[in-house]
Amino acid sequence: MEKAKLGRTDLQVTKLGFGAMEIRGPRVWNGRPVTDSESERILNAVLDQGINFIDTSYDYGRSEELIGKYISHRRHEYILATKCGCTLVDHGDHDETPHVWTRDNLLHNVDTSLRRMRTDYIDLLQLHGPTLQQTEEGRLVDVLKEIQATGKVRSIGISTYLPHIISYIETGDFDTFQIPYSALEREHEQIIVKAGEKGAGVIVRGGVGRGEPGAGLGSMDRWSIWELANLDELLDEGESRTGFLLRFTLTHPKLSTTIVGTKNPQHLEDNVRYALKGSLSAEVYEEAKRRLDRVGCSPAR
Repeated sequence: MEKAKLGRTDLQVTKLGFGAMEIRGPRVWNGRPVTDSESERILNAVLDQGINFIDTSYDYGRSEELIGKYISHRRHEYILATKCGCTLVDHGDHDETPHVWTRDNLLHNVDTSLRRMRTDYIDLLQLHGPTLQQTEEGRLVDVLKEIQATGKVRSIGISTYLPHIISYIETGDFDTFQIPYSALEREHEQIIVKAGEKGAGVIVRGGVGRGEPGAGLGSMDRWSIWELANLDELLDEGESRTGFLLRFTLTHPKLSTTIVGTKNPQHLEDNVRYALKGSLSAEVYEEAKRRLDRVGCSPAR
């Protein structure tokens, strides 16, 4: 599995990572039911396939708990990232996840995450999408650095997007940025370049277009872009659309890793197979971008 240095950290991460939101369970954001045995199988399969980067969050339902239960005994095999600023509030038949941007909540988040995941350190702790105002008012960077100084956390980052991300990049405060991006969602394409040039690691989420149409977070609007751009014409023989999207994402020169979630071992095997196939050729990559530009799917300027 190809690896890349995660920005200015000393971490070498597999360019295909695993997003553990898919094992959150049905109580959060209409997640799909997932059994303990399914979680145990997929988490261990991730490591068996050679993937070494796992991303989760305090508010991903049971995700952290299941990571601790089923792979904490293999802790030396993976780099662990989670997110903070979150809450889980019981509303009877589901949990709500409002953010609370205070020092006390961030300290509670990290201690709870460590306990759930049965580890004494987190490789990467990320703020989970605050605005610039929330970050400044809560002195959140200072809190992250305070946590980092205890040794509970090795590196600090943020999951964010336009318009806030541009100012965050300029501060130089964050070791990594988690950014939405795929061939069908190119708004942040040049932002990824800026983050990488500043020395930050780039973690892409949504790198396979958020799934096939009708599957979980799949978006018919995004897939209409695929149709308009006639991207099927660029597929290798036998290549799936999601396989092409994954390779498109992996081709970005400033990407460190892309987190792809699934609870299906066959889908995991498919993702690994396409990742091992490697980047798109320069010709196919540029042609795909030209076609997408023509239908209005272009990077923000």
